[in-house]
Amino acid sequence: MPQAKKPTGAKQRATPKRRAPSPAGADASLRDSLSELRTTLTRGVVLTRERINETLEDAVRRGRMTRDDAEELAASLMGIGRRQAQDLLADVDVLLGTSRRRTAQSTDAIVRQVDKARRAAGLGSTFPIMGYDELTAAQIAERLTDLTPAQLRKVRDHERRNANRKSVLTAIDRALG
Repeated sequence: MPQAKKPTGAKQRATPKRRAPSPAGADASLRDSLSELRTTLTRGVVLTRERINETLEDAVRRGRMTRDDAEELAASLMGIGRRQAQDLLADVDVLLGTSRRRTAQSTDAIVRQVDKARRAAGLGSTFPIMGYDELTAAQIAERLTDLTPAQLRKVRDHERRNANRKSVLTAIDRALG
């Protein structure tokens, strides 16, 4: 009655752990991460539960293994496959999250420059910061450096009447000096 071989040694992950990239090496880090993900996918094999069960059923029918051993092996393979799939999905989520953050930072910088140019040209809304109500307190604080004292007072009045965020009001007061 042959038994299924059990793996020996240390348990290994499907892909290595990744650290958050530094801003300077973000592009290189993202490329490296994508390359590792591609390598992991090319080394992997996808077998459906049905195909594994068919193969093990064939082995039982031929007398190569017992039904109990086949069921144990199938359960073990399914567990390993689920863990590897979860690890791979987690790695993909990390990569997508990194990409989303970088895109948001780039977009924010572009909108800030457009907003500055709009104010300089005297176009559009008279309010100094475009899309103000959708911005976070940190994004607003970054934009305050581009404003004149009159524009800062206008933003302060708007903030007091609406969200009244202490961090934004403090940043405005600091910028007004």
